[in-house]
Amino acid sequence: MHQKLNFISVNEGFKCLNCGEKNPPADKTCRNHCRKCLWSLHVDKTLPGDRESDCLGLMEPISLDQNGRKGFIIFHKCQKCGKMIPNKVASDDNQEEIIKLSYQPLPAPCQETNINHRKKKPS
Repeated sequence: MHQKLNFISVNEGFKCLNCGEKNPPADKTCRNHCRKCLWSLHVDKTLPGDRESDCLGLMEPISLDQNGRKGFIIFHKCQKCGKMIPNKVASDDNQEEIIKLSYQPLPAPCQETNINHRKKKPS
């Protein structure tokens, strides 16, 4: 485990609790969602990688956005507590599922996670 100021690097393999896929550690990033169904688990409380959440609910991938610095971002929503968390798309993520997500509307900004996505330009 490697800690930065606002991120704790945890790159472990896991078995998805939603679809049962065995997910290996990711290349060049940290695996935080299933590569097959894109679902995640609510394990982080404050910082990515802190593993301090007591919730442990399944997190549904609800939409996709593009960030100039980070590339494509999946927005996950916890089915238990409702918290939304953005996660970077991994290179081996299921492209069919990514395409399906691209048709979903973006979530409303969420103060808890400081999600700042697509800002409308003034007319």
